[in-house]
Amino acid sequence: MRLWSLHPRYLDAKGLVALWREALLAQAVLRGKTKGYRNHPQLHRFHAQPSPVSAIAAYLSAVHEEATARGYGFDAGRIAPGREAPPIPVTRGQLGFEWRHLMAKLDARAPEWRKELGAPNAIEPHPLFRMVLGDVADWERP
Repeated sequence: MRLWSLHPRYLDAKGLVALWREALLAQAVLRGKTKGYRNHPQLHRFHAQPSPVSAIAAYLSAVHEEATARGYGFDAGRIAPGREAPPIPVTRGQLGFEWRHLMAKLDARAPEWRKELGAPNAIEPHPLFRMVLGDVADWERP
């Protein structure tokens, strides 16, 4: 499971679809609708929120917004109610780690998309997150 801290605009089509599915799985886990993945490291920052389900719903809403802008037909009805949540801090080190990880994936899977992205002046986080100084997150598995 990879719940990117990066803005969904950086993901290629395959990556965006995978993110949608994995975030829906995360939502099911946070709602207590599955037995697996309950202690997955990618969920730690959502568990730490006052309302983990609202946080993942807000996360999914931004993924849905990106998909809609691209003309994809993701079903917003699958997102839990209560789609507002306070911003979650994400470290600059975590964003850099994820950027390098994504670029390696895109080099192999979608080099034309990778080329279009180029090298941004600043890496933008997913709209739910706000960047803070710091290293790669403790829950990350490099």
